[in-house]
Parts: sequence; structure tokens; C-alpha cells
Amino acid sequence: MTTPMHVPQFFVRQKITMMTNRYDVIAANPDGSEGQLMAFAEQKKFAFKEQVTFFADATKTRPVFGFKARKKIDLNAGYDVTDESGQPIGFFRKDFGASLMRSTFHMEGPGFSATGQERSQLVALLRRFTDVPFLRFHFDFTDQAGNVVMSSERQGSLRDKYTVTVQDQRVDFRVAAAMAVGLDALMAR
Repeated sequence: MTTPMHVPQFFVRQKITMMTNRYDVIAANPDGSEGQLMAFAEQKKFAFKEQVTFFADATKTRPVFGFKARKKIDLNAGYDVTDESGQPIGFFRKDFGASLMRSTFHMEGPGFSATGQERSQLVALLRRFTDVPFLRFHFDFTDQAGNVVMSSERQGSLRDKYTVTVQDQRVDFRVAAAMAVGLDALMAR
């Protein structure tokens, strides 16, 4: 089954400012270049309850989806992904215990459930115990059968930029984009 909101590949680009992290979610053209802006989001730093709203563009006049923590300050908090009318369309959470040595997340939506983990144990350890700038790290989300559902790959650049590939057609673009931004925001990148 293909979700009507499936997008096979897109980019997430972050811009850091004093009080917010800003994210552009950009379509990938067939040739792999950047296409049109698909969504714009801002995350307030130091918020007690994490909430990120995605807008149609940088004017922030039309919210199109978002995610919000279920609880305040909970290391294993779950995040509900909602559509523009506030209806739930997915869920993700960080697995704090499993993340001590290798960051691990769980993501769910209609018809799928997947676990994502940093691809490289070595890079995971380097990120925790050294301050290597521009360190590239990648996440792969797999279902119970071991099939890759989604991948997020950080590019080596001055600003954080991710290439997100959604292999499973059941994964709604909005859930994938929320998870991709969540990876960056929750890992304090």
C-alpha cells in the first residue's frame, strides 16, 4: 500500500540562530539536486515541552503538520506527529537506554513500525567522546523483517544538511520529515 503523501527523497537543511533552530525541508529533483521548499519549521531552544510546527513556507501563515512531546522533560518521551488539523498520523520516540552507546529511535505510522539506529558504532562513539567538527553520521530505520524503511544521512557541511531517503511507500512524508528534524533536534546538533 502506498500512502498518498509518500515522497521517496528530500533534504533537510538546518540554520541555527540565537533562540531557534530553523529547518527547510526541500524536495529532491530527479537529478538529485535541490528542488522546491516543501515545508519550513522552527524549534525554540530551551523549551520545556518540545513542539515543532511545519509551515507551508517561511511566512509561517499556514501550518501543514507538526510534532509535539507527550510529556515535559522525559528522556523517553514520545512525540505525536499530527496533520494540519491536529489529527495523529504517526509517532516517534528516542530509546534512551539503547541510545547510551548508539542513538536509537522508534517510528510508527499507519501500516508500519521501524527502529532507527546510527549506522556506524565507531562514529557513534566518536560523537560522544570527541569534538570532531563536520562528523558525518547516518541513521537507518528498519522494520521487524529487517527491511530498510527510511534513511537519514548527514552531509559533511558547515550547516547541518541531511539527505532523507524513504524506501517504504507506506511512510507518510510528514512522518518522515518530522522524524528527520527530530533526529537533529533531539541529538542537539
